Amino acid sequence: MKRCLLRMFRLLVVGVVATSGTANAQSAGTDYPRKSIRLVVPFAPGGPVDIVARGIAPRMSEILGQQIVVDNRGGAGSTIGTEMVANAPPDGYTLLMVSGSFVINPAMVRKLPYDSVTDFAYISIVADVPTALVVHPLLPVRNVKEFIALAKARPGELNYASPGRGTVGHLAAEWFNSITGVKMVHVPYKGAGPAVVDLIAGHVQVLFAAMPGMIQFARDGKVRMLGQGGKTR
Repeated sequence: MKRCLLRMFRLLVVGVVATSGTANAQSAGTDYPRKSIRLVVPFAPGGPVDIVARGIAPRMSEILGQQIVVDNRGGAGSTIGTEMVANAPPDGYTLLMVSGSFVINPAMVRKLPYDSVTDFAYISIVADVPTALVVHPLLPVRNVKEFIALAKARPGELNYASPGRGTVGHLAAEWFNSITGVKMVHVPYKGAGPAVVDLIAGHVQVLFAAMPGMIQFARDGKVRMLGQGGKTR
């Protein structure tokens, strides 16, 4: 289990899936696409999945000759937006940008409102994104060792944000709690964007987040980056 959680801490895998069904195959002919395509991001704006989606949407639009509309439907650790896509017509015009939570949720939720295997057709892995451990800059720590010592001295007093229950950020923090013996309080959000906003504002003190979205905030002194996952710097 710890080995699996360590891998989730290292990488946030972002991919694209579509609703499955016979109509999906029919739509893939020479006349596809005939209209704009909706790309659903099951998180609030501003997080890593949203950033990746908006980064690839213009090029997708150029290649396909149709507008790609990014639609944010955050909440419940990505299950709200994912359920919406599962219930959409399987015609190839509703796509879903997923992250690690897509494969985590079946193990976290007893009964999901969709089947992660049969309700979707998988298209491509888009990005592997390392996770960073960041804290509010006023927290009196400069490295992971000092952070662990502070958290142990203040059990239950530090709040960590996450993009939602069952997300990589959530399980990375709980894995960190487990192996270090610290006790932090989980504060779930509808996506990484709102979580980062509250971290910068000081409403929470800790966040495990996708590293690319944190680099500029760290350079600007709005957050302090203590460590990163991944195999290389």
